[in-house]
Amino acid sequence: MIFFTDKNGTPFSILSPENYLSQRAIDRRERQGIAITQNDLPVNPVYVQGVRDTGADVIYKTRWMNGVLISCDDTLLPSIEALSYVSSVEFVSPGSHPAAGNRSKFKNETLEAEEEATDTQLSMIGLDAMHDDGNKGEGISIAVLDGGFSGVNVTAPFQHLFTDNQIHPASFDFISGTENVFQYDDHGTRVLSIMGATIDGTFTGGAPKATFQLYVTEDIPTEYRIEEYNWLFAAERADSTGADIIHTSLGYNIFDINPMNYTTDQMDGETTVITRAAQSAFSKGMIVVASAGNEGGIASWRIVTAPADGKDVLAVGNINSFGVRSPSSSIGPSADGRIKPDLVALGSGVSVVRANGSIFTGSGTSFAAPLVTSLVAGIWQSNPHLKNSELINVLRLTASQAATPDNLIGYGIPNYQAVQHYLEQPVQTEPVVVFPNPVNGQLAIRPSSPDNGNLSFTLISSQGQLVTEREVSFTWLNNQYMADVSALASGMYILRIKTANRILTFRIVKIN
Repeated sequence: MIFFTDKNGTPFSILSPENYLSQRAIDRRERQGIAITQNDLPVNPVYVQGVRDTGADVIYKTRWMNGVLISCDDTLLPSIEALSYVSSVEFVSPGSHPAAGNRSKFKNETLEAEEEATDTQLSMIGLDAMHDDGNKGEGISIAVLDGGFSGVNVTAPFQHLFTDNQIHPASFDFISGTENVFQYDDHGTRVLSIMGATIDGTFTGGAPKATFQLYVTEDIPTEYRIEEYNWLFAAERADSTGADIIHTSLGYNIFDINPMNYTTDQMDGETTVITRAAQSAFSKGMIVVASAGNEGGIASWRIVTAPADGKDVLAVGNINSFGVRSPSSSIGPSADGRIKPDLVALGSGVSVVRANGSIFTGSGTSFAAPLVTSLVAGIWQSNPHLKNSELINVLRLTASQAATPDNLIGYGIPNYQAVQHYLEQPVQTEPVVVFPNPVNGQLAIRPSSPDNGNLSFTLISSQGQLVTEREVSFTWLNNQYMADVSALASGMYILRIKTANRILTFRIVKIN
């Protein structure tokens, strides 16, 4: 990689972003109040040509990090480094541009030939309810960065994506430099299936109406720093074409050349190439969802891998159908002490579609993360006014253990209905509201902050007799309790509600 000192003299201008960003990318920024900056400007073409004139082959360019990926003989490096506008050079891969192969390097992931419906993986985070509300990702563009999408173009479960023009033409293979992403490994195929595949009566993806940009950035046979830069190039392409979400079931920590290796101390949200790229994507208004990693059982590592360590990256861990964390699922905290993972979803026994169209069950954080990406897509479809930071925040605030997050499953299990309750709840100044009053059937009791825990209720008649008492646990998923008072005689009742720090009293009128 060759990095430049500046973008001085570039023919591009922040006043004319239409020359290098799609209208959809511009609209995303405008909708979230994000300014076009010099960071958005393409690399100065004069600088690129100067590097090319040394005899080097320029492969890809990066706007966000202001540089180019080149291939050249070592003897050319002194001439390149001597250019006044070159700030630094980084070795990212040996030899010629490598060709992808099929060696598996997705650690601690398993597949079993077992046909299973997708009901559990959808219902656990409310994707079934999301679909019932008509939110299946329509109008949302998801960029999927992975190691290959073999079979997607020829198997039935994915054919609606082509028939309905849901595969974006920007899709690209950064390994071979071609548009054919339907080759190599089928890890990306399986990941995509969790979001977008459909088999009537058997298999339903989490966001089957979304548009997908498919990018091959992972070179399966090897592990070199170049793959992080491939991810950067793909993220920039996704940005410029208008993606809303970047999904990545990839993680980096150890490479084939020791000097490239990262340490756990560098999982700090600002050191690794891929995490800095993910943070840049967030700064452009996108949401990045990443698998937490499968290093939970590796004593020398255990924590999340990059880019899951990013401050604004939604890192997703793996739980089973009972809500128990898989021992292999990477944990936190990040090196700088932040909660990681952020969220968890079913990652043990997830139904996936393979390259030949058959349904298997897969396990690993790679298969938990696409479920959360689907959730993000549906929520954003339903609430397009939300900024990316707001959507991430509400997912954390409404997850199953938001009040007591930890470094095993983070803020817990997210849920579509919990998010909708949070977004739809009217502004409430009182700690608890009770309605309707008078009442003849169902009496609603709603705290202003359901995540504050339990409330105790006592209902007393006008003669001072105890009618009923109970304790109810509230969450954003269950943010309102409906008390059936239809059998009570008409008259006046006293309702006492005990919160953590006070007792509230309401006079309730029962009518027939």
